[in-house]
Amino acid sequence: MTEQEGPPVPRDDGSPTATSLQKDGRAQMALPFVHRRKFDVGSFVPAPSNAHARTLVMSGTDPHAWPEGRLLLWGGAGCGKTHMLSLWATCHNALLVDMAQGQMPDIMEIVERQPPALALDSVVVSERDELPLLRLINLSRERRMPLLMASRLPASRWQVSLPDLNSRLRATMAVEIMAAEDVLLERLMFRLLAERQLTVSHRLTEWLLQRLPREAAAVLELVERIDALTLASGVALDRRQAEGLLRDMRIEI
Repeated sequence: MTEQEGPPVPRDDGSPTATSLQKDGRAQMALPFVHRRKFDVGSFVPAPSNAHARTLVMSGTDPHAWPEGRLLLWGGAGCGKTHMLSLWATCHNALLVDMAQGQMPDIMEIVERQPPALALDSVVVSERDELPLLRLINLSRERRMPLLMASRLPASRWQVSLPDLNSRLRATMAVEIMAAEDVLLERLMFRLLAERQLTVSHRLTEWLLQRLPREAAAVLELVERIDALTLASGVALDRRQAEGLLRDMRIEI
């Protein structure tokens, strides 16, 4: 027995039209577009797994009280690092830099703009990044600009050769965001579906959650696959399609 198919899924989030139905009912090819996550207080999911990080980042704690004025959040994909970092940056009017593209922020730009705080997301340190990162850490300390960083790995596992940078990183407080609980994964999936305006029945969503690995990254991957599939087909997800997505993810049904 399959879930009943719904009407074509509308998109009114301002993104380019990704699909349309031809007169004969066939869906045209979906065009790629970038989905921008929404990071607000109301959509953040508090849970025991992120309690320690929340205490330091979201409870009004003065970041100048962090050791050396620095803090590193680390944990797996989808655990809430970027969400928490974005909220903190907004609260403290911080200069927020996403290093997902492998670009270190320009030191002279920071000196010129004089932000009250700095936030670095998706930190991955390569050999060419070591000296710029050391200079940035030194600058934040000299100018008393709190620095919040987010990475998938703790600094102890970064490949760093500069002794001074190693010393700064050892002095940086690091907090792990633990693996997500079931209630967090459920709320995360419903939020991601809502952000993308995807129509998936509550019954089918629960069926999928029961079979997914207990990891936020798996929820993120599944929602992205649902998004791509429904954009291409123009109809809401049904049970048969859901089974196909799980098989594509090499998940036993």
